[in-house]
Amino acid sequence: MENTTKIVLFKKKQVRKTLYNNEWWFSVVDVVEALTDSPKPRDYWYVMKVRVKSEAGFELSTICRQLKLESSDGKKYETDCADTEGIFRIIQSIPSPKAEPFKRWLAKVGYERVQEIENPELATKRTRILYKLKGYSDDWIEKRMRGIVIREELTDEWKNRGAREDKDYEILTAEISKATFGVTPNEYKKLKGLKRQNLRDHMDDFELIFNMLGERATTEIHRTENSKGVPKLKSDAKAGGNIAGGARKKLEKRLGRSIVTKSNFLKKGK
Repeated sequence: MENTTKIVLFKKKQVRKTLYNNEWWFSVVDVVEALTDSPKPRDYWYVMKVRVKSEAGFELSTICRQLKLESSDGKKYETDCADTEGIFRIIQSIPSPKAEPFKRWLAKVGYERVQEIENPELATKRTRILYKLKGYSDDWIEKRMRGIVIREELTDEWKNRGAREDKDYEILTAEISKATFGVTPNEYKKLKGLKRQNLRDHMDDFELIFNMLGERATTEIHRTENSKGVPKLKSDAKAGGNIAGGARKKLEKRLGRSIVTKSNFLKKGK
């Protein structure tokens, strides 16, 4: 989905980005924080807009677009974002010695997106490399990559069958999760002590497997029954999740322990 929030790092500072019209759009507040180290980047951004309007008669807001980005509380909020060209314009108004290195970094990130559009395999390769650098095992990476493909197939079905808004995707995802694991994604993140992090990046092998089963089963139900409209998609999502949930409960009974765990990748010290 094009509204998925990604995190990139510049000098150990997190900068959120999202795809919009096949371009990367970056959180302006995150860029301001990365370049200024301001303890209140939102205030800095507000004052900067006022100053530029006063001095140059230019509204910086006109080169921004409100896009939903995931915040530290796990929820998505409308956030001032700008594309690569817009961020370059904003950087010109920030007196920072980090400006030039940031421009080079930003150009590189934008170029990588162009490459990925022309050759989607590059995106997959980069993702594998990033997981490897973070210390994930090859076996885990294979499951995670397969899960990404299954998720994309599912969201494509949702898009083609009547789901349109972010809220629709969140509702459908929550239905699968509740039926599969007994908790919504937000509840799952709280259980694992996560905030901005991606929940799936903190699942173990069994969690990934059952998550894939729930989503793949849902996709197949949509296709078999030619489902249309959010109410029917929601019913299918619950049914697909129940299939995975039933398998999970059988395994838990045999193993004598819960598959749903508080464990996360951060606590493993990798």
